Amino acid sequence: MSVAYLNGAFLPLADIRISPLDRGFLFADGIYEVAAVIDGRLVDSASHLARLERSTAAIGITLPLSLPAIEAVQKELVARNALAEGLVYLQITRGADMTRDFIAPAGLQPTLFLFVQDKPFLDVPAVRDGIAVATMPDLRWARRDIKSVGLLAQAMAKQAAKDAGAQEAWMVEDGFVTEGASSTAFIVTDEGIVTRPYSQAVLAGCTGAALAALAQESGIAVIRRPFTVAQALAAKEAFITSASTLCQSVVRIDGQAIGDGTPGPVAMRLRALYIDFARATAV
Repeated sequence: MSVAYLNGAFLPLADIRISPLDRGFLFADGIYEVAAVIDGRLVDSASHLARLERSTAAIGITLPLSLPAIEAVQKELVARNALAEGLVYLQITRGADMTRDFIAPAGLQPTLFLFVQDKPFLDVPAVRDGIAVATMPDLRWARRDIKSVGLLAQAMAKQAAKDAGAQEAWMVEDGFVTEGASSTAFIVTDEGIVTRPYSQAVLAGCTGAALAALAQESGIAVIRRPFTVAQALAAKEAFITSASTLCQSVVRIDGQAIGDGTPGPVAMRLRALYIDFARATAV
């Protein structure tokens, strides 16, 4: 039986109980993080924890544990669940109050909840075949740099993409791709790899940042600028990055093949570089 963590206790996931008055449930008043696990170790942990700290600070939630203590909980969960390959999900909300009020009372105890998912991503068909994405209007709130648990727009986009025969949605605002519903979007041009610059309009992806650094170290230019759907359709390659996919080629956008319609050499090379990095630096 899967073991989870809630507010200081390791419990069977089936026994976890969170109040229906928790502000995460009532107001989506919370932050989450997802870290990959490879060979039983956390990948890019420092980057994920730093983003957790930035996001919680941005909405005024005080972490109930230090970052090293949170990492220790993650490692303990990995060990207790004998997780070799998969994900650790972490969610912190402002906590539960006995009333429903938009203004949170002072002194609430945050709710800290973690669980693991056994999920293969190193050797899966999508790596060999690539994935399709569907584009759609970006309907999310303006502070996308905060990793909020308010994911309704993303969930709707994912469902619309599935209905269109795609595995991911690319969100479009003012004619430009912002990012995927749960990933960072990249295209490959003669100049190098192109991705959106950091701002409040996008989430600073941990996997994407590490991969961009690896690309530069290997002589591949990284250009941070917005790109349109038309530019993506005309690109040599396209790919996404995230903790749950690492680096994955996009071979179709809105039904149109990208390049020759197969995973491209740049994305596959960067995926291999990232996996080597992940294994070398995991904790």
